[in-house]
Amino acid sequence: MSRVEVIIGPIRRRRWSEEQKRAIVAESFAPGGTVSEVARRADICPAQIYRWRQELRAAVAGFAPVLIASSELNSVPASDEALGGELAIEPVIEVEFAGKARVRIPNSVSAELAAAVIKALSRR
Repeated sequence: MSRVEVIIGPIRRRRWSEEQKRAIVAESFAPGGTVSEVARRADICPAQIYRWRQELRAAVAGFAPVLIASSELNSVPASDEALGGELAIEPVIEVEFAGKARVRIPNSVSAELAAAVIKALSRR
């Protein structure tokens, strides 16, 4: 036997604010959360959540997540000659390109050189 749903009265499309969409999408990404459970609680179909995920991903295209590591992991030893034989810790920026290449840029490198290296690696 099939299910029949009878709706009486004017039907309006529900409008979701951007904040509501983001909250629902964030809930679907939460540890242990599934899209179908979140959709059931929000009374929407799972496909709607997947669509909102795509829209949010497209809105932030070009940006990447940033991970700030502790200062011990986020540094490399400077040359011994820099401090008269003493080992110094110099801050670095580490950039990973889709798991294919990783580059560590020390603080002493000029911005122009760093930009050129990143531009060259991003084309690969």
